[in-house]
Amino acid sequence: MNLLFAAILGLIWGSFFNVCIFRIPQEKSVVRNRSHCRSCHKALKWYHNIPVLSFVLLRGKCAFCQSRISIQYPIVEIISSVVFSYLWLVYGWSWSWLFYTVFVSMLLIITVIDLHHMIIPDELSLSGILVGFISVFFTGEMVWWESLLGAALGGGIFLGIAMLYEKMAKQEGLGGGDIKLLAMIGAWLGIQSILVVIVISSALGSIVGISLMLFKRKNLKTAIPFGPFLAIAAIIYLIWGVPIRQRLFPDL
Repeated sequence: MNLLFAAILGLIWGSFFNVCIFRIPQEKSVVRNRSHCRSCHKALKWYHNIPVLSFVLLRGKCAFCQSRISIQYPIVEIISSVVFSYLWLVYGWSWSWLFYTVFVSMLLIITVIDLHHMIIPDELSLSGILVGFISVFFTGEMVWWESLLGAALGGGIFLGIAMLYEKMAKQEGLGGGDIKLLAMIGAWLGIQSILVVIVISSALGSIVGISLMLFKRKNLKTAIPFGPFLAIAAIIYLIWGVPIRQRLFPDL
């Protein structure tokens, strides 16, 4: 029953995350105004917003104008439910469960926004740094200075790389959002996570980039959002961080 409750909570919050994904890039309030159809702009009834179930019963179409509803909505809700459930299996009802669901949820929202708009809103990354630092006083996963140094090192490394690339290539490589996101990840996972997250995210980015060049005829100048790779790497580290770090960097 506890696992089921965690899964249902994930579905409910996943519905709210979809609101954040849609409204934050437009600088709209995520708490005011009812949800509405993006095509006909009619306000939705409460029963049109039941996570996943409404999408299935409506067959992926608006109840009023029959326009297509993005598959993103149930996918985000399902992923959120899986995250809430998995973290409950690991941590139970605890401060660690509460804070890490916040962390992964923020990464989920950032990922989808970055995929759509190629931006990482400061409202998420900067507030994420602060919440990540506060979390160490409740979870006991590390001491406060590891979080502080993680944020500083993460942001500092990417800032240095971005400045060097821009100087050599005469164009922007890493965006400011990616710099702040790695600082946020460092605040949550500590200084020892930074190199591992960079290695994993770079490997994932390289695989996707090479695949796009081979199968989609893209080139090296094609812009690819890096935030999703950082987010995936952070989640991988959260789950399997210690054994991965010991294998990649045994002296850390």
